[in-house]
Amino acid sequence: MAAGLELAPGPAAEAVRVVRAGGWLRRWGDPLFQWLSTGIALAVLAALAVLTVLLTLRSELAFTAFGPGFLTHSTWNANARPPLYGALPFIEGTVVTSAIGIALGVPISLGIAIFMSELAPPWLRDPMASLVEMLAAIPSVIYGLWGLFVLVPFMRVTVEPHLRAQLGWTGLFTGQIFGADKLTAGIILAVMVIPTISAVSREAMVAVPTTQREAALSLGATQWETTRVGVLQFARSGIVAAIILGLGRAIGETMAVTMTIGNNNTLSTSLLSQGQTIASWIANDFLTAATSPLEQSALLELGLVLLAITVVVNVVAVLLLGRFFRPEEARE
Repeated sequence: MAAGLELAPGPAAEAVRVVRAGGWLRRWGDPLFQWLSTGIALAVLAALAVLTVLLTLRSELAFTAFGPGFLTHSTWNANARPPLYGALPFIEGTVVTSAIGIALGVPISLGIAIFMSELAPPWLRDPMASLVEMLAAIPSVIYGLWGLFVLVPFMRVTVEPHLRAQLGWTGLFTGQIFGADKLTAGIILAVMVIPTISAVSREAMVAVPTTQREAALSLGATQWETTRVGVLQFARSGIVAAIILGLGRAIGETMAVTMTIGNNNTLSTSLLSQGQTIASWIANDFLTAATSPLEQSALLELGLVLLAITVVVNVVAVLLLGRFFRPEEARE
């Protein structure tokens, strides 16, 4: 607009007045937004760094006493002289139950996501999506109560005897049947991660452009082929991210696992044996460890191990995305 020219009163003149009045915001708005966003991102990294440093410092006593052997010892005995603390049973329990939860939960979650995004009638999609998201908000102790009073008896009486009879030769289903064991805890984790994985996977599938589906259908693809090639391939980076979110919840879950795993500090290849996870043992032993500085330090080192496992899982996920997906796909 040439200098000295004035617009007639109206919307255009009002817009010009607002722009002129906010000149300082136009000059500093973008830099302020960039600085604020950078500060928030750095604050997240700083919080993780501070947490790591604090756990490392507070676990120094246990690390000095046991060294790297803390990760390989299978005994946790505060009454021994000297006390002996080892993390191996808890690491094994965490890995096994999380693996069961993901192995059972991912196929079911993807089925739910595919149904909600591709197959469900329009009148059912939104209510079903809201229901799935509501399931993700249920407190873990509620899942634990359901597992303790419903799933544990069902597994002990109905499922596990058949598994031991038919698959005991594998070595995975041997020993005494308790009902509250690693298998039951893994099933509880599967139930808990299904809402998270299915909801995030559905959002990734819904974001796939309609042209992808139309292109596949125009070439004569069936409904399943369209979903597999036109939707799942396009949304796979988002699906992988959903699985990693579910795995993160499974690794760190405490109350539901504590109520269904049996809480026995033993190593066993059988899924029917009782066990512990890192999170469940910290919850169980926290009060009794309050009187022993060495045991407190050992528990904090367990927390550091759990944090390390979580970080490793996320790093591996990022590497997998970079290895199998092109950079532009990973950003979708």
